[in-house]
Amino acid sequence: MKVSATNIIALVALTLASSANAFVAPQSNSFVARKPLVPSKNAFQTTSSSSPRLGATAMQMSIFDGVKAPIQSYVDIWTPMFKSAQASGLAPDFLLHWGHGAAMASVLLSMGVIGAYMGWQIRLGNGEEVNQLTLGDTIREAHPKIIGGAFFFFLLGGQGGLVLLDTQGQSILESPHAMTALLSVVLLTCQALLPKLFSSENGQTARDVHAYLGSATMVALFAHLATGVNLGLSF
Repeated sequence: MKVSATNIIALVALTLASSANAFVAPQSNSFVARKPLVPSKNAFQTTSSSSPRLGATAMQMSIFDGVKAPIQSYVDIWTPMFKSAQASGLAPDFLLHWGHGAAMASVLLSMGVIGAYMGWQIRLGNGEEVNQLTLGDTIREAHPKIIGGAFFFFLLGGQGGLVLLDTQGQSILESPHAMTALLSVVLLTCQALLPKLFSSENGQTARDVHAYLGSATMVALFAHLATGVNLGLSF
């Protein structure tokens, strides 16, 4: 009887030990198997940061779809000449990379700023004054000449910018810089047309629009400068 009781106690102990081991192991496996698959924070950050870029790129592509092919064909005429100059050492990489930006920034910070200043001087009633900036003309006479010259250089320099991008193996018309360029050209074109309405019955309204739209155009041009610097630093 004593032996039987000892055997029973030993059997119960072994059973409890086996039960404990059987319980612990499945619990660990069950936890691993049922662990929820939560996306990492990086996944959300990547998705959220890339979505606006994808949207912006899609919008840029849709805007330039109709003109990208002919513009690319035009750029292809000039690209071999610049690549040849690059290969021969006549055009250093630094000049190809930053030359366009330096030239256009010079036009904006000189002719653009002076022209905008003169425009507001005319609006404030100082259009008949002559100073060192007008080179003998009145402010009213010098304003359209300076702004018109800046617009000409912007159009000419924009073509050079596209060619230099292509020379460096970059895509054209697929950046915020291209978008701000289009916006700036549209605004400058509107500004060039508005003075045609100054002598009409809505002349005062046209003058008001010209003044404030001119300030908005300068904001767009400085945004274009900022996106250009960002583009230049990106490659």
